[in-house]
Amino acid sequence: MSRKFHIKKGDTVMVIAGDDRGKQGRVLEVIAAKEKAIVEGINLVSKHTKPNAASPQGGIVKKEAGINVSNLKLVEPSTGKPTRVGRTKNEKGLNVRVSVKTKEEIK
Repeated sequence: MSRKFHIKKGDTVMVIAGDDRGKQGRVLEVIAAKEKAIVEGINLVSKHTKPNAASPQGGIVKKEAGINVSNLKLVEPSTGKPTRVGRTKNEKGLNVRVSVKTKEEIK
């Protein structure tokens, strides 16, 4: 059974640990099985590719690699500052993510 994460695809996050600490980016994909997320422009690795039909030249390609979700913090859309994420029920009875700092619902 996979657990729920504090981030999801499309969120803006800040890296809080590792080589890219302090950088911000948009989440492109969350890999629940590995508890990792791929963030735009963060944790770039060099991938050596063989020549093929798509790229006849081949060569070295820079590509985003997964980063553990524990090293990411959600950036609050209204203030632009990183925040912890809590969960609560809204008026419709649905579980929603809320900012711990401002108690605002995160869409």
